[in-house]
Amino acid sequence: MPFVRIDTLRAGPERLAALGRAVHDALVETIGIPPDDRFQVLVDHDGASSTLRSDDYLGVHRDDGIAYIAITLRSGRTPARKQALYRRIAELAHTYAGTEPRNVFVVLTENGPADWSLGEGRAQYLGASRA
Repeated sequence: MPFVRIDTLRAGPERLAALGRAVHDALVETIGIPPDDRFQVLVDHDGASSTLRSDDYLGVHRDDGIAYIAITLRSGRTPARKQALYRRIAELAHTYAGTEPRNVFVVLTENGPADWSLGEGRAQYLGASRA
């Protein structure tokens, strides 16, 4: 059950939706998330009342095409699986949305079963074995 937030700058609704699809498809393909397990917040900043900032940290030149992708998910994936996820997100973001791979910034935050409530005021994952 990943929770995804994507922030872009003046991407427009079509590109933002394509990025959401790219991230979801990559999660399904690389770490086995069920296809109907999609929980996303997609935010397009206008550059005036809200904006994004980045620099060329670690030699990666980013520009206004940047997409910040924050994924919260339960812990347990190997570094190799995480790297496969990052690669696939970058590939699909380029294919679906035209976003240059250098502009795909991903951060994963891991947590445990007690950290999720999917509604009804319950922690549904306690005692369950789901992604």
